[in-house]
Amino acid sequence: MGIYDISINTLQGKPISLKDFKGKKILFVNVASKCGFTPQYKGLEDLYQQYKDKLMVIGVPCNQFGGQEPGNSIEIESFCEINYGVTFLITEKIEVKGNNQHPLYQWLTDKSKNGKKSSSVKWNFQKYLIDENGAYIDYYFSTTKPTSTKILNHLK
Repeated sequence: MGIYDISINTLQGKPISLKDFKGKKILFVNVASKCGFTPQYKGLEDLYQQYKDKLMVIGVPCNQFGGQEPGNSIEIESFCEINYGVTFLITEKIEVKGNNQHPLYQWLTDKSKNGKKSSSVKWNFQKYLIDENGAYIDYYFSTTKPTSTKILNHLK
């Protein structure tokens, strides 16, 4: 199973077809509203605006790290729009690790599924970059800013 075969919904509960982003890189980021890294929403939006012809940023709300994403879908959407002007895609709130790990994060964190590398999600705002054909590129810890050269080098 490839990345494009995975089902996930928008914050409003509508299905997202990851196949729609074939031909663009995808940056998946597990996000939270009450985290020290939350200001990265601005950098993610800047990155999306600058490269949206060849990059889709997808924020994935998760409440597994310090309970820092307690809101429901309406609260999360409102927070992102009001505080950071977020226009990139935000998914439903999911679990990114543990027994109830969403299939998206099973693929992102397991070498036997993504073909490249295993990892564990350490904290909010960890980033996973996928290429235009759905192949895994790499992951970046929370401390890596969205506009870091580690990420930008793949977009130029």
